[in-house]
Amino acid sequence: MKYVLAAIAGVWMADGLALLVAPRHVIARVRDVLALSPAMLRWEGVAACLGIILLLGTEGLRYQPLWLITGAAMIIKSLFLAAGPEGWRKWLIEWCLRREDVDYRFWGLGLCTLALLLLHALGWLGGS
Repeated sequence: MKYVLAAIAGVWMADGLALLVAPRHVIARVRDVLALSPAMLRWEGVAACLGIILLLGTEGLRYQPLWLITGAAMIIKSLFLAAGPEGWRKWLIEWCLRREDVDYRFWGLGLCTLALLLLHALGWLGGS
C-alpha cells in the first residue's frame, strides 16, 4: 500500500511541477484533449479509486485528517466530472480553464505540498 500511496504522491508532484513551470502549456494541452475526446472525463473513475485508496490506505499515518479530506475531495470531484449534470460539468470545466496563470501556479504549489507531506507521512522524507 505504501508504494501505491507513493505513486499518488508522484503524480501530484509531477502535476504540481508542470503547473508551476508551464501552466499555460499544461492548460492548452488539457483543452486540446477535452476538445478531441470529451469522453476522457470518464477516466475520472480512476481518480475516484485513488481517492478511496487514499482514504483507506492512510489509516494511522501522520496528517490523517488531511488525507481524509483530500481523499473525499478526490472522490466527490471525480464522481461529479464522470456523472454530474452535463450543464454544470461544462460550466465548471470552462471556469477552471479560464483562470489566470497565477491561479494554476497556486494549485501546482498545493499539489507539490500534498506530495511532500504524503511522502513525509510515509516515512520517505525526513525523520519518521
